[in-house]
Amino acid sequence: MKIHFIGVGGIGVSSLAQYYLSQKAEVSGSDLVSSEITDLLKKKGAKIIIGKHNPKNVPSDSILVVYSPAVLSSNPELKKAISIGVKCLSYPEALGELTKQYFTIAVSGAHGKSTTTAMIALVLDKSGLDPTVIIGTKIKEFNNTNFRAGKSKYLVIEADEWNASFLSYWPKIIVLTNIEKEHLDYYRDLSHILKTFKEYVGHLPKDGILVANKDDKNIAKLKVLISKPQFKTQDYFLKQAEAEHLKRILKVPGEHNVLNALAALSVARILNIPDQKTYKALSQYRGVWRRFDLSKKTIAGKLITLINDYGHHPTEIIATLKAAREKFPNEKIWCVFQPHQYQRTFNLFKDFVSVFKKAPADKLIITDIYSVAGREKAAIKKKVNSRKLVRAINDKKVNYLEKNKIAGFLKKNIKSKDIVILMGAGDIYDLNKKL
Repeated sequence: MKIHFIGVGGIGVSSLAQYYLSQKAEVSGSDLVSSEITDLLKKKGAKIIIGKHNPKNVPSDSILVVYSPAVLSSNPELKKAISIGVKCLSYPEALGELTKQYFTIAVSGAHGKSTTTAMIALVLDKSGLDPTVIIGTKIKEFNNTNFRAGKSKYLVIEADEWNASFLSYWPKIIVLTNIEKEHLDYYRDLSHILKTFKEYVGHLPKDGILVANKDDKNIAKLKVLISKPQFKTQDYFLKQAEAEHLKRILKVPGEHNVLNALAALSVARILNIPDQKTYKALSQYRGVWRRFDLSKKTIAGKLITLINDYGHHPTEIIATLKAAREKFPNEKIWCVFQPHQYQRTFNLFKDFVSVFKKAPADKLIITDIYSVAGREKAAIKKKVNSRKLVRAINDKKVNYLEKNKIAGFLKKNIKSKDIVILMGAGDIYDLNKKL
């Protein structure tokens, strides 16, 4: 059984490639550049081709070709596969096929998907339920990978709403962390987002369960739209009696992580996992890659705390900075933020300004917007940039710096015990190496 992956280095596609490797399939894959992920796939037995996509990369006897949602219809490998009659599925479509074969627990929402997915996966693992896990980040407890091979009926996945990808999935349990205006390069407005979430939640079977954040106002609006649900709903909320206990035992800070843990607790109870086992597992959770990913670094002879965080939406930014201030109440906090995508920065410009005006950080550096290939509009790029954002914030603690000047600036200005947060969904984490 030969399966070829186009764009195999992607965080989602690579997890699916690992799934098929665990099923003893012959896996090949191509990507433009090598990475830690492609190196890992090689070690696991995949044939990886790095460089310009080429029709010759597709084995003629492949039974399936899986391609990244970022791959265009003009891609030569995809065109070759179609021309020779190979079944071709996008990553969401291919993952969707798996959700029908397992008891699938899907985690969705604008924020908190990766953390909540990881928490649920860890609880199931520590409770002996042996889940298969497909997630859009690397989990420390699973050897820093984005995949875990299980032998049970349970599949835990991160279900992304971008491009309505989650409409390909058919879970038994859906966890909804929150709903917010996001991915406005695809969705027209909040109404369009709610309508799409309604369709997605409608995929639950009659014995399915929706685990929903009761504190989220837009989830409340969604429930109103769903007049006669055929499934059950299990709410969780920040004022539950368990919330304070979770706050005490969690290693990851912030109210948002208490909510994520409450979601995991709700799922565990549905699966009849004793609370004692759930609490123990959650107390051992150490976080995931680029989600308040904390390490100690010596930079220019000064020992500092470096935090890598994927936050790129105003809500995520304020939640992360509040969590940092909660964890480090007396230290100086530097935040280096790289806006992600011109369209998002333009659509949420006022929200970014508002968040950074009240952000609990001592110094804020904003660098140039990370441009997402294939998702930008030339007209929008002319209307917004990071210098405009800094001017609109109009605060002495906020400065603009080109990315290649940030490392040198920090080395000169930080002091021992300072907290430095590298924040954004682009390549800002590359500064790790320069520091």
